[in-house]
Amino acid sequence: MARRGELRIYLGAAPGVGKTYAMLSEAHRRAQRGTDLVVGVVEHHDRPRTAVLLEGLEEVPGPRLPGAEGPAAELDTEAVLRRRPAVALVDELAHANAPGARNEMRWQDIEELLAAGIDVISTVNIQDLASLSDVVESITGVRQRETVPDEVVRGAEQIELVDITPEALRRRLAHGNIYPRDKIDAALSHYFRPGNLTALRELALLWTADRVDDYLRRYRAEHGIRSTWHARERIVVGLTGGPEGSTLLRRAARMAAKSSGAEILAVYISRSGRLSSASPRELAAQRTLVEQLGGTFHHVIGDDVPTALLDFARAANANQILLGSSRRKSWQYVFGPGVGATVAREAGPDLDVHLVTHDEVAKGRGLPAAHGARLGLARTLTGWLIGLAGPVALAMVLEAPDPGAEFSSDVLLCLSFTVLAALTGGFLPGLVSAAVGSLLLNYYFANPVGQWTISEGHSIVAIVVFFAIATSVATVVDRSARRTQQAARLRAESETLTLLAGSVLRGEDTLAALLERARETFGMDAAALLERDIADRRWACVGSVAARDDVRPPQTPKEADVDVPVGDNTMLALSGRVLPAEDRRMLAAFAAQAAALLDRQRLKDEAVRAHKLAEGNRIRTALLAAVSHDLRTPLAAIKASVSSLRSDDVAWSAEDEADLLESIEEGADRLDALVGNLLDMSRLQTGTVEPLLREIDLDEVVPGALRGVAEESVVLDIPESLPFVAADPGLLERVVANVVENAVKYSPAGQPVLVSASTLGNRVELRVADRGPGVPDDHRGRLFEPFQRLGDSPKGNGVGLGLAVARGFTEAMHGTLDAEDTPGGGLTMVLTLPTASVAAAEPEGTTAHAPGARGR
Repeated sequence: MARRGELRIYLGAAPGVGKTYAMLSEAHRRAQRGTDLVVGVVEHHDRPRTAVLLEGLEEVPGPRLPGAEGPAAELDTEAVLRRRPAVALVDELAHANAPGARNEMRWQDIEELLAAGIDVISTVNIQDLASLSDVVESITGVRQRETVPDEVVRGAEQIELVDITPEALRRRLAHGNIYPRDKIDAALSHYFRPGNLTALRELALLWTADRVDDYLRRYRAEHGIRSTWHARERIVVGLTGGPEGSTLLRRAARMAAKSSGAEILAVYISRSGRLSSASPRELAAQRTLVEQLGGTFHHVIGDDVPTALLDFARAANANQILLGSSRRKSWQYVFGPGVGATVAREAGPDLDVHLVTHDEVAKGRGLPAAHGARLGLARTLTGWLIGLAGPVALAMVLEAPDPGAEFSSDVLLCLSFTVLAALTGGFLPGLVSAAVGSLLLNYYFANPVGQWTISEGHSIVAIVVFFAIATSVATVVDRSARRTQQAARLRAESETLTLLAGSVLRGEDTLAALLERARETFGMDAAALLERDIADRRWACVGSVAARDDVRPPQTPKEADVDVPVGDNTMLALSGRVLPAEDRRMLAAFAAQAAALLDRQRLKDEAVRAHKLAEGNRIRTALLAAVSHDLRTPLAAIKASVSSLRSDDVAWSAEDEADLLESIEEGADRLDALVGNLLDMSRLQTGTVEPLLREIDLDEVVPGALRGVAEESVVLDIPESLPFVAADPGLLERVVANVVENAVKYSPAGQPVLVSASTLGNRVELRVADRGPGVPDDHRGRLFEPFQRLGDSPKGNGVGLGLAVARGFTEAMHGTLDAEDTPGGGLTMVLTLPTASVAAAEPEGTTAHAPGARGR
């Protein structure tokens, strides 16, 4: 069977990134190594740096197509097959061939060359892939007419990404290295905008990464590799809430920095049904730190910490776990190997476990905060085991004493087990151990041995004293353990409350964040803040969170497992399980803080409303100033002209009368425009603008909006193929008129304002570009504020409301109005409106539609 040729593709995010240049450079390298290579077709688009690379390479002339006067820039597939080189260069894989060509698409020509055993090097842009054409159109607003099936590109043996930053590509375009000079401004303003290029670059990178994943999976399948290969580093950092957490996070960040694209996932695991034993202050600081380092923080509930940690790591597809060396003292290892050793033992070959040393190693962890006054199931069972099995084992190990043996030694040995049982399991195991020990001492060690009677008085005294001491020790130890655990709990509660109150007072928490913290702290499924209406006494949920999407937060107190009232009409409700009484004190603090946060948010809303009222007062003050200054100027001109016409002392010629009447008309027009803007601004401030949106064509509105400016001062470029937009014709005309008049006022003489329109995804964009002085970046934010006149030119006056009214009307029609620099100098106002098809998909009542006719 004949060998099939190999396909190598240079993939780019956009035109001009250097695909053809890279292909020709590779061709020269192969030619220098003696490879038989020809150029089938290369389209350098008159770019001199690319065209010069064709020198020294053998080219196959293009075919003579029917009706053409000379060779065309097409691939002569038959000539390349006859020449039969080892490698052929065929540019632009997605190109559509001219009519009369051998195949309809160039990629079909390349398939013939590959089938003949000829290796092919080609180029393609990410926008040319058939599966991404709709995505690219939504980003750039440009429909790609020439595409190539994805399987053709995926079938290539080599795909090399030619990457360049959007800024560098725009500089390359501005310097004339991609398109002719007359097309640079349009390209920079439309397809080659930074946002478009960034999105296309991300598409190219992601598509290439998927291609690498496909190759890796195919390789593993061909070689029978079943173990997991984590090509992307994901580092799970196990936090305990202790001071060593910051050290672990920074170490993880340094590890992630050595691997491009690595992720950091910090996880804290708390036991279900218990108040967190970690320091809330440390956890809050570590949560902030991991977010600053670019990672994510996760709070997981689990009774078995090592198992929960491993389950989380495997679910996150992580390949590394970072843990701190244990803070336990040496003697504490008698209770188990610890989390680090258990995780390392159970991780398996797919997970690397790192134990990091820190300053807190072996300094002790302290007792965990207790849930009530209990010592925990594991510790209680251990106490029972020691209290019962210890004395029995002692009786079995020691032989029957000689008549002269010291009975007190046996009592002390038995007492040691009783004290240890009390230390471990508390009062009840210690008490039972004392009773069992007394009976065993009586039967096995007190004379007569093997009988329940005691013949010696000092043995009776020793057993009684033993029981009393054992009971007393058990009582003291139990009380001490309870007090220690209660103190630890209170300390944890106080730190939690301090942090909680501080975050609320500083305004760092939202209501949802506070409810989420309460839910996580108590291990609940959902939490909600309920408020009762004073009039109808019905409860309403003003804020809620849930652990999962399928969990419904309680909407009334009856639906909650735990509810804590705050006052008469507010309540914190949680669902998931019933909490013990001792946890309700902490829960009450959360409820009080949630209610305070709700009041704070409402006060903030009232402050916003007050600010709006103050802004209204400021505008009214500015309005009075405008009336006293800007409105008086045209009124004065009108008054002077009318007085002159009515004067009997002067005989005015017909020409003079015409000039005076023209002055009156100009003053009246200016006055009408000023009053109109003032009224419009008043409508916007009072919220009474209610646009009637319908399907309209920009051709219906824009020409009418330009009646107030000189015809030679504006160049209009609105394609007839634009889709309908959803807008209010009257408001849209006012917007366009204000924007164009502002641009004409600042544009230099002989430099007309360009009004152009284009489609951008599901929106239509109208751009008004002038060549005026522009607006500095630090003043750009004030451009749309009322009564702002930034660097007014002497060619006109106004109260500074035109752009403010234009933006207000635009936003009322669900559009946007923004300003950006004009390439080459000046200011461009960008008006964006949704197409009628998008507006029709919005909820009923937002838009009123009426049929419209295209054209004027």
